[in-house]
Amino acid sequence: MALFSTLTPVIVAILCVIIVFLFKNSKWTECALAKKTVHLPKESKPWVDEDLQDDTEINSENTEDDDWIHDAGEEELPHIPYAPPRYPEPEMLERSQQFYSLMNQRRSVRFISPEPVPRAVIENVIRTAGTAPSGAHTEPWTFVVVADADTKHRIREIVEEEEEINYKQRMGDKWVNDLQRLRTNWVKEYLDVAPYLILIFKQTYGVLPNGKKKTHYYNEISVSISCGILLSALQNVGLVTVTSTPLNCGPQLRALLRRPANEKLLLLLPVGYPSNDATVPDLNRKDLNDIMVFV
Repeated sequence: MALFSTLTPVIVAILCVIIVFLFKNSKWTECALAKKTVHLPKESKPWVDEDLQDDTEINSENTEDDDWIHDAGEEELPHIPYAPPRYPEPEMLERSQQFYSLMNQRRSVRFISPEPVPRAVIENVIRTAGTAPSGAHTEPWTFVVVADADTKHRIREIVEEEEEINYKQRMGDKWVNDLQRLRTNWVKEYLDVAPYLILIFKQTYGVLPNGKKKTHYYNEISVSISCGILLSALQNVGLVTVTSTPLNCGPQLRALLRRPANEKLLLLLPVGYPSNDATVPDLNRKDLNDIMVFV
């Protein structure tokens, strides 16, 4: 009994050391796991476009240096009267049905005619896309229209080279299998054939004439909205396209087209008339009740 009493403080001390060791080891393990979570290897999500891995919303840490403007530098904009046309309800209904009918005919078309399209039509279509709303009215978009045959072919080479890697390595079996029913692959003949290629770049920040950088708020969302309007405008004039997102082609295409570092490629659209033998997948759209919730 006396021996046990003598050893009790020693046993307690040993237990305390063991508990502290286990606690520290647990904390170390948590930190290690956290670091692994933060620093995921690039291969973990191979379908992510590395060119779009940037801070689309500029935070305060990014704007501390002298390269950024710290105030708008512009006077408050005056407000002017706004009175768009207002239609009688029967006409509103008819117009909404007509526009739906027009847009419901829109399809992704990969068979495009080389027949020339008037440049003025393309310019008006892009003007229309430029009417999209944008964060703080920064208009963070650049539309590069390519009509030169050699440049189109070089774009095709870049895209096909990367797309073959995407299909065989980056995208994974599930994605590739899901695309099989649409009969798509990495061969993009239409990039040579279409009279125009429109490459839409988002400007992650603006550059003023004095070289200062200007924050572009919600730039990716803003440019995405403008792309939707662009697709509607193309449909309105009877032209077709296919929404192409050239995965991991951004840096090469940006260099080819001599675009600045603040521009990131978001979308590539081959544009023209459909070819005489054009076909599209026989797809059905979701019912209104599947896409709308009325509260």
